[in-house]
Formats: sequence, structure tokens, C-alpha cells
Amino acid sequence: MTRAAALLATAAVVIGLAVGGVFALRRPAGDAFADCRDGAVAGGAASIGGPFALTAPDGRRVTEAEAITGPTLVYFGYASCPDFCPTDLARNALAADVLAERGVGVGQLFITIDPARDTPEAVGGFTQAIHPDLLGLTGTAADVDAAARAYKVYYRKSGDDPLFYMMDHTTFSYLMAPGVGFLEVYRSEARPEAVADSVACFVAALPD
Repeated sequence: MTRAAALLATAAVVIGLAVGGVFALRRPAGDAFADCRDGAVAGGAASIGGPFALTAPDGRRVTEAEAITGPTLVYFGYASCPDFCPTDLARNALAADVLAERGVGVGQLFITIDPARDTPEAVGGFTQAIHPDLLGLTGTAADVDAAARAYKVYYRKSGDDPLFYMMDHTTFSYLMAPGVGFLEVYRSEARPEAVADSVACFVAALPD
């Protein structure tokens, strides 16, 4: 990694930690998933997630109900990301494979925060290079912004080059489930086995 890339990576970590201030280490009373959680979201779990309509690599418009049909790891990033995005998504893919071996299914979802460069074709190529079950979604700037706001995701263009700019952004993976919503957040440093163990706990605690 070049010195410039290292500085950008460090800046992304700092930004991620700053945005992470929305996460408070507390367990709400009556939480059915309390034994699975490391922490809870300040303001309540209902504050994370919401409706969106985005575009899949094949051109289909996909809503949150179609993208999140079961427990799903949701990640916001961009295809040109040199460090966190491919690393975090690969970690999620490894966790999904570990869970599959245990007979536990978890979806994988990538939503770009760089719609100017991330066409449906670009997103499809990026996600398929990571895992065949990773669904990638893009859309108009307004589409992406609405999805990012729903998940409290920070993102900002960094640099003036029209083609080779970077994107500062939140680097969390969110575990979501239909009918329940937000379950947990995983930071970049979480290991695949730890994520798998955590997801398995939440899946076991989901209502029938």
C-alpha cells in the first residue's frame, strides 16, 4: 500500500469510528436478542434500515423486501474502493460460507455509495468476483442517498479527479431480517468466525 493509500485508509478508520458514535453500548429492556448483542443502536434499533428501490446488475428494480428475504448482511461501499470494501465483503462472504456449512443461511447485500461510476454492470462484476451469492445494487444519486440515509450511512466524495476520486464512507456491516429490521452491526475488525457465531445466535432467536 502506498503512503497516500495508507493515509486514506487511516482517515476512513477515523471517519468510521466517528460515525460509530451513533452506536451506544447498552441493551434495551425486553430485547429478545439481548443474549446475542454486543451493543445496541442509540435511539433504538428501529432507527436503522428502511425502504429503498435500487437497480440490480440485470436492470431489475429491487426493493428492500425483495433484497432482504431472510437474515442478511448489508454493506454500503463502492466498487473502486481499494481497501475496506473488498476486505469487509470478503469477510462477510467467508462468514456466510461458515454458516452454510452449519446449515444456517444468511444473505449478502452490497449497496454502492458511488452511483456515478458504479453502473449495474460494474456492480455486478465487482460482487461476483467476491461471492456468487452477493447481490449488488446501485441506482440514481437520489436512490442511493435515500438508502444511505435509511441506514444512517455517512459518505462523501474525496478528491477532485473526475475519474479516480475516493469515497469516504461508513464501513459497518448491518445484520437485517424481514419483519424484525436491524439486529446487529459488525465493524471491519470482526473476524469471519465471530460474525458467523453472532449471526447464528440471532437466527436461532428469530421468531418462527
